[in-house]
Amino acid sequence: MQRKLKDYLIIAIKGIAMGAADVVPGVSGGTIAFISGIYEELIETINNLDIGFLSLWKKEGFATAWKHHNLSFLCALFLGILISILSLAKVIKWLLHHESLLLWAFFFGLVLASIFYIGKQISSWKPKTILGILLAAIVSYYITIAEPLASPDSNWYLLFCGFIAIIAMILPGVSGAFILLILGAYQTAIDLINQLRNGIVNLDFDLLWGAISKIMIMGVGALIGLKLFSKALNWMFKHHNNITLAILTGFMIGSLNKLWPWKKVLSWRTNSEGIEVPFIEKSILPSQYENDPRILWVLLFIAIGFLLILILERLSVKKTN
Repeated sequence: MQRKLKDYLIIAIKGIAMGAADVVPGVSGGTIAFISGIYEELIETINNLDIGFLSLWKKEGFATAWKHHNLSFLCALFLGILISILSLAKVIKWLLHHESLLLWAFFFGLVLASIFYIGKQISSWKPKTILGILLAAIVSYYITIAEPLASPDSNWYLLFCGFIAIIAMILPGVSGAFILLILGAYQTAIDLINQLRNGIVNLDFDLLWGAISKIMIMGVGALIGLKLFSKALNWMFKHHNNITLAILTGFMIGSLNKLWPWKKVLSWRTNSEGIEVPFIEKSILPSQYENDPRILWVLLFIAIGFLLILILERLSVKKTN
């Protein structure tokens, strides 16, 4: 695929959107990848990346190997994700604390429209397709109500968390950040990102190395999970495309419970800055919400999220034509 600089900038922007989504517990970066039209290319590129890169480099040169393995696409996307996590994490964090109703409403509308977008691509509605949607929705729903564990303190546990979370991050409808929260590693991950940023800003190499070493452990787990899962998912898309779309649709349906704007906090936790934030929540009706439910504002932001997907879909159709 021949791409220009403008195309790679657009891919980086999609990466920024994926990174922003991955920071929020309940939103999947895989969902953003799917609705922005790069999901299957991402899965296939990761699946094809193996030791063959070095062999091709040796035989035909670095440029040929780089182009053959579509690494410009991967680098542009991951650069966008990295920029987003390092820069937007604080913004998303602020919105979660101060405008959580509107933030959840926006993502609820976005995922709701994504369900219709992915569901439309299911070509045959057989009993196994419906069963796939139902089972995936049930699994996804129970993930959203799972009780978080205590924070990890061993390197092996961080490796495991990286392995599991990356699978969730590339799976539409399942939030990698929320999986980290369930495993008790979300606060650890956020602290490491802040530690990394502070180490860079203050040129504190001890702080920087401490963050990098822990991130590398999670990164190794993530790379293993990414490679294994992308292979399975790539095979599913090529041989069982219909049932794969059905399962992804089901995962997204189940995730709506976590994205429901009106919630009752059952327990709280204290973050690294000493601020109390929700720990375990339950979805409730607007009439049961203890503060101002801001129904009109919530509906507006649901509509904005929903319309954004419709606009993206129309633009992608025009580009294809």
